[in-house]
Parts: sequence; structure tokens; C-alpha cells
Amino acid sequence: MENGGLNHEMDTASTITIKGILSLLMQSVDEKNGKRLISLGMGDPTVYSCFHTTHVAGEAVVEALQSEKFNGYSPTVGLPQTRRAIAEYLSCDLPYKLSSDDVFVTSGCTQAIDVALSMLARPGANILLPRPGFPIYELCATFRRLEVRYFDLLPERGWEVDLDSIEALADQNTVGLVIINPGNPCGNVYSYQHLEKIAEIAEKLKIPVIADEVYGHLAFGDNPFVPMGVFGSIVPVLTLGSLSKRWIVPGWRLGWFVISDPCGMFKNPKIVERIKKYFDILGGPATFIQAAVPRIIGQTDEVFFQKTINTLKQTSDICCDMIKEIPCITCPHKPQGSMAVMIKVNLSSLENISDDIDFCFRLAKEESVIILPGTAVGLKNWLRITFAADPHSLKEALGRLKSFCKRHTKLTAAILEVQAI
Repeated sequence: MENGGLNHEMDTASTITIKGILSLLMQSVDEKNGKRLISLGMGDPTVYSCFHTTHVAGEAVVEALQSEKFNGYSPTVGLPQTRRAIAEYLSCDLPYKLSSDDVFVTSGCTQAIDVALSMLARPGANILLPRPGFPIYELCATFRRLEVRYFDLLPERGWEVDLDSIEALADQNTVGLVIINPGNPCGNVYSYQHLEKIAEIAEKLKIPVIADEVYGHLAFGDNPFVPMGVFGSIVPVLTLGSLSKRWIVPGWRLGWFVISDPCGMFKNPKIVERIKKYFDILGGPATFIQAAVPRIIGQTDEVFFQKTINTLKQTSDICCDMIKEIPCITCPHKPQGSMAVMIKVNLSSLENISDDIDFCFRLAKEESVIILPGTAVGLKNWLRITFAADPHSLKEALGRLKSFCKRHTKLTAAILEVQAI
């Protein structure tokens, strides 16, 4: 801040947000073309009727609200019963037990990201982020004056982490490593062995792992979901999660920041006190939503979870099968989890389209289909497609995408395609 003014020295790239780009794309839609708008850009499955939360969740919220016991403030770190329920839920997949003191309730996973980066930030520090990744991390890091260093995810290896690059990027000022699993935006689900290697490298570098598991358990491929906290005895893990995706309630803003650290390396009393004080200035979720959590977690039937998994598997298959038929785009790795997939654009085959952003704006205008340009998640000339949509809408949107690509394919590329057939 200078002379009382705001600091405007923020890199433009650091201010990119998914919601911001999607808002601009929506504005470019031509309402006169007679086509209904279909968005495959935002990871909000509630937009489509095939995705809805369990009855238990709604009943638990109504019960908490009507009890009139939860109209006041909650403790800033969260209601005790909420923290306990989250600890027990996460402990089911760990070789040790979390306590309620390890859990801090947040307003969605986005606030948990802010907490993690705020707690690690210090003058001259840097943090390692995946590319492609979730842009909120870079935005939060910029506000906290954390230098961002990117390590690549490798599409030819199922979007695994480039482990060698992590060691090359880290130095004595590196304060953390972010891992998103199941992956957003790539749809990857890491194996136990790969996560173990990540933990071992982080331990060697003496840095904690920030494990973004907002899509936790949404895995439908060869690899089961393994929480990073499994390796908490190797390296301290800050686990970030929420009800949003697994319970399909992103608007309820109920998340958590959890210290998965059975060896106590991250549980220095001064660190814990600093976290608690930071929560004193945050606004957490509504008290009655917090109060509903124990019943939501404890009484949700496995049938509900499996139905969601089955639907995501179905729509991911539809997505990948139809992409194979579309010229100029390819999918290097079929999604194994989460709700999104990364698609590569072959610009050399397209006429008068300059990059992925131009592609998406033209698609929105001509076909009323919204897809996120890869630049928004750190990968230029790629696209992120969210397949958490009803099958009919997904097929219609991808059909329009196919028409768009054919219409913009260069004549020479089209001739070669016909000859190949």
C-alpha cells in the first residue's frame, strides 16, 4: 500500500478465476441463435437433475434449523460435534485416528485453501503448485505474497506429478506442496505408490503436503481413492475437503481444514494457536448447517454414493467416446475420477482460431456451449470439460462441439480426414 492506496501490483495471470472467465463466456452467447445454453464449464453438478443430494442431508438441515438451537454464533473453529463427526469420517480411511482438535470447519474448501496458504506464508517464501491446477491457489498465493513455482502434471502418464521437477524447484524458502487428488481439472486418481513417492519427496524437502481432496471418493477407474493423510507419519499433511462434491451441496459452503499429522510435527502449540487466532477473523458456515453435519455424515446410505459414482462413470464414458469422433481435439487420458477432463486442441487444423480462449468464445457465440479454456487452469491450448451433466445435455453439447470443429477445420485437414476414412 502506498499513500493510503491499494496495491495494484498483482500479476494479471494471478487474477484469473474460473468464475470470472465463465461469466465473460456467458456474455458472449448469442441469444438469437435459438439454441439453449449448455454449460460444461463449472463444476456444479446441482445444475442438472440427475445430480441431487441425499434426503438425509435436507432432513438434517431442516431438523437443525427447526430446533432453534443453532441460530447463534458457533465457535470460530466450528461446532464441537461437527469437528468430531468430520474427524471420525476421515479417520475411517487412515491408519490412525484424528481428534476433533485436528479439524477446523471452513466456509467451503476455498476458505480452507486460504487458511492453508495464510498459515504457511512468510516473507520470501514460495509454494509448489501443480500445472494444470485450480487457479484459486495462485490467486490466494498472490494475496499472501507467496511466490508460486509450478511443477508439471504429465498427461502421457495419467497426469502424474513430475517428481523430478519438484526437487529441482524447491529450495530453503519452499513452504509447501499442493496435491489435488482426485484431480481437478484432469480427472486423475493417483495410486498408493505415487502418493507415497510424493510424501517421501516432501519429507526429504522438509515441507508439508497440502492435500486438496474436495473430490475425495469420487473415483470410478482403476485406482481407488487414497487420502494423502495415509502418509501422515511420513510427512505432515494439511487435508482440505468439503461436503460440496460428494454430497452434491456446493452451495452449503461446508468445508474443513484438517491437520493430518500423527507424529505431531505440525502441532507445535504456537502453530495451533496461530491457526485458532486466524479463524477468529473468518466467517465460517452457518451454525445450523454445521449442526446438520453429524447426521449427514453418519446416516448417508452407501447406495447414494454409488449412484453418483455410476452416473459420473456413465457421463465420463459418453464424453470420451464422443470426443474420439471430433476432429481437432484429443483426450490423452480418460478420467478416472472427479468431474472434469482435459482435452488438447490441435490449432494447426483449425481456420482462423488463435488459441484456446478464442476457441471457447467462438464456441459460446456460435453454439451456446460453455467450455473452460485451458489457460484458466494453466495449460494453454487445452480445454477443460466438466462431464457432471445429464447424459442428454452432454450429448447435445458435444454434438454441437463436433459441428463447430468441423465448420472451422481447415480444408486441407478435412481432405486428409476423408482420405483416412
